[in-house]
Amino acid sequence: MSANSSYAAAGVDTAAGDLAVELMKEAVAKTHGPNVLGGVGGFAGLYDVSFLTKFKRPLLATSTDGVGTKVAIAQAIDKHDTIGQDLVGMVVDDIIVVGATPLFMTDYIACGKVVPERIAAIVGGIAKACAETGTALVGGETAEHPGLLGPDDYDVAGAAVGAVEADALLGADRVQHGDVVVALSSSGLHSNGFSLVRHILSEGGIGYTDSLPELGGLVGEALLEPTRLYTGPLVRLLGDPDLSGAVHSLSHVTGGGIAANLARVLPVGSWVELERSSWSPSPVFRVLSDIAGSSLESSEGTWNLGIGMFAVVAADAASDVIARMQAEGIPSWVAGRVSTAANDLSAFVQGEKGVNGGAVRLVGSYAA
Repeated sequence: MSANSSYAAAGVDTAAGDLAVELMKEAVAKTHGPNVLGGVGGFAGLYDVSFLTKFKRPLLATSTDGVGTKVAIAQAIDKHDTIGQDLVGMVVDDIIVVGATPLFMTDYIACGKVVPERIAAIVGGIAKACAETGTALVGGETAEHPGLLGPDDYDVAGAAVGAVEADALLGADRVQHGDVVVALSSSGLHSNGFSLVRHILSEGGIGYTDSLPELGGLVGEALLEPTRLYTGPLVRLLGDPDLSGAVHSLSHVTGGGIAANLARVLPVGSWVELERSSWSPSPVFRVLSDIAGSSLESSEGTWNLGIGMFAVVAADAASDVIARMQAEGIPSWVAGRVSTAANDLSAFVQGEKGVNGGAVRLVGSYAA
């Protein structure tokens, strides 16, 4: 018995892996600009960063993430071409938060069995989103784990690197009293809180292939709505000379929900009250809350409830920032204001995620 046939008997199909690479090569190559050296299949991805010599003090920003149990829904309805965009959103949109422009990304897929067409669909989604955000997909790994994962099981993760000039770094130190908190709309659940989603549907006896008119069709397809990508529009916004210095900090609303993530990018001693009346959570959040018999307010620490990103901006620039985001197809609005006035902060969210930042709470009732 040859070594390859022995490996196949153990559940690892190297030929299927090679075919998957062939199927994804074209999509990956489309993300490569002149800074990428070499092609697909090398031991390491190469990226020319000689342009950083023009920076006064270049900083590299890096992020790594996955998409959580959202993959379980993709697997359940056998739809794999959007989960890659979710991955890019989770990784690259963390990099733009510090003001960095993404440069390159790598991905990792662990699966029970390599099905070439499925792997190519996943990577194709990653590559499409990388191209949209100006990020080169310079490498990746597909690992077959027979006996550890089922034949149709997989998980995805990725990491990316970006660059920012030190004096352009965004963060809490730039935020001032009177700054306006602009909310940027999400496309849906994005990639957080899916363990709760799955629990609610299981308890309610609702399957992913069931149809709910309130969600506009199949449950699984509605839940797989791809994560909105903010990096491209925000890179253009930050690079606009007419708005130079207007954006003070950004917050990506992911795990931990609304208040905790905004508090991370506010200075100690500052606080924000977010007006629930300034927006209406999209139907997917209302439907899930109704099925669970719970309130929208109870999920504010788990789901984004319609806000995918916050921009904390100078008060005199808020209307221009909102207009630019609206022009990019991202509904945006004023959700609150930063204050450093004395206040009782005992009912605010603060100190979450290991960050000693500002304080945030949501007030009022959601718009209908």
